[in-house]
Amino acid sequence: MLSVTRKRVTLTFLFRDPKARHSASRMRLGILSDIHANYEALSAVVEAFKSEDVDRYYCLGDTVGYGGSPNECADVVRGLVEATILGNHDAAVAGRMDYSYYYEAARHALDLHAQLLSAENMAWLKDLPYQIKLPEQAVNLCHGSPVRLEEFEYIFAPEQARECLPIFEELAPLTLIGHSHLCKVFALTKTSVEELPPIDFELQPDRKYIVSVGSVGQPRDYDNRASYTLYDSTKKRFEFKRVEYDIETAADKVLRAKLERNFAHRLFIGV
Repeated sequence: MLSVTRKRVTLTFLFRDPKARHSASRMRLGILSDIHANYEALSAVVEAFKSEDVDRYYCLGDTVGYGGSPNECADVVRGLVEATILGNHDAAVAGRMDYSYYYEAARHALDLHAQLLSAENMAWLKDLPYQIKLPEQAVNLCHGSPVRLEEFEYIFAPEQARECLPIFEELAPLTLIGHSHLCKVFALTKTSVEELPPIDFELQPDRKYIVSVGSVGQPRDYDNRASYTLYDSTKKRFEFKRVEYDIETAADKVLRAKLERNFAHRLFIGV
């Protein structure tokens, strides 16, 4: 059990020992991404995960940016997950990329979060990797496209997924990404890409898959519920999950932080 406390807010996580149930290659993975400093959404997802029999958790990046609770979210993620990927907003806040070309409101949020983050959380962001490979589960994790990791390129359409065909042999059977804030599934062969519906599915041995897992804190598919996902490496089954959360409180924190009003309003419509 782990308790994370910051500014009178406490979340308790129940961890299970994977060795007690599953071998290293047989696990239920809890995957979350793009929290964007939305503590209320993250809290709801953590609570929902408790009933999912998860062995290990992974975050695909962008813990910060847009929202009103960067430190609280970083504290929770650091206490919960096995590992976290570097997202573009994380990289910007940590001084690991040039974000001068971002639009003004996004730059302001990043600048503010860089000022607000604790020394521990800033050091954590500065050390995050661009990619994590889980060979025992045959899974790769990255924030955007696996082709040019440091450029954080989007994959939300088949033509973007096709850019992965030249590295098909290097891809794991399952590549999990975030960044677009959309739930997407692309099935690849050596010569083709097919977009599948973003519903629960089982991996087929003659294909490789790129799955965009959606966003915890800033969904953009017109569903305002927080998104999180599960992968059972034994059954080779991937599941999409959604959970409602306290949007009014999350939006109020954005406004009280004097961030762009649209960052708050879009939470209600999921876009």
